[in-house]
Amino acid sequence: MDKGLQRSTEGHAVWVRFSHWIMAASVLTLAVSGFIILMSHPRLYWGAVGNDLTPALFELPISRNYHHGGWTEPLMFFRGTGTGTGATAIVSQARTYDIFNQNGWARSLHFLAAWFLIVAALIYLAAGLIGGHLRRHVIPRAGELSPRSLWQDILAHLHLPMPRAAGGPPYGPLQKLAYFGVVFLALPLMVVTGLAMAPAVTAAYPVLLDLFGGSQSARTIHFFAFAALVLFLAVHVAMVVLTGFRRQMRAMTLGD
Repeated sequence: MDKGLQRSTEGHAVWVRFSHWIMAASVLTLAVSGFIILMSHPRLYWGAVGNDLTPALFELPISRNYHHGGWTEPLMFFRGTGTGTGATAIVSQARTYDIFNQNGWARSLHFLAAWFLIVAALIYLAAGLIGGHLRRHVIPRAGELSPRSLWQDILAHLHLPMPRAAGGPPYGPLQKLAYFGVVFLALPLMVVTGLAMAPAVTAAYPVLLDLFGGSQSARTIHFFAFAALVLFLAVHVAMVVLTGFRRQMRAMTLGD
C-alpha cells in the first residue's frame, strides 16, 4: 500500500504535525506582534516613502496614533519665502500628545517568530516534495479545478451538518486550493515583502525594493498577504470545529 494513502487513515505524518504546530505558533505570534507594530503607525502607503507628513493610501483606526493633529512647530532647514536659499524646508514635526509606541519588543518578537515560521515551512516543503505529499495531497489536479467539481465541493461545504473528516488527506478541491494558496503564494509573499522592509537586507539586495516599488509598497503588500493568511486561519479553525474537532485534533497531535 502507498505510504501516503496509509497515513490518510492513521492521521498525519510526524513531520506534518511538527511543522504544522511550529507554523501555527509562529503565525499566532506574528499576528500579535504585527498588530502591535501596526498600532504604532496605523497608516499604509505606496512607493518608497511614507510618514505622518505624507499622504497615506489608507489609515486604520486601531490606536490613538490614528488621530492627526496637535503638532509642534515644524523643524525647518531654512526660513523665508520664495524658491531660493531662503525658502522654507520642513524636515519634521512632533505630536503634542502621548502616542502608543511598543515598536521595540514587538519588532524583535516579530523577527524571531518569522525565522521559526521560515524554518518550519522549509521543513514542510522539503519533506512534502521528497515524499510526494505536496504532489498527491496539496497541488490540485486539472480535473479537480473544473467548474462542476468546484461547485459540487462548494455545495458540500454549505450543507449542514458537515460530514465528519477522516483527520488527514485526501483533501477536496477547495481544501487543496486553500492549502496551495497558503503554501505557494501567501507565505512566500509574506517572507519576501518582510525582507524588503529590512534595510540591512535591501542594502545587500536592492532588487527587492525594485521588485515591489519601494519599502512602503512592500509593507502594504505584506499587510494584505497577512490579512489573507489570518482569514485562512479563521476559516481553517471553523472547518476543524464543524467537521469533528476531537478527531482532527487527535490526528494532528497523536497521529491516529
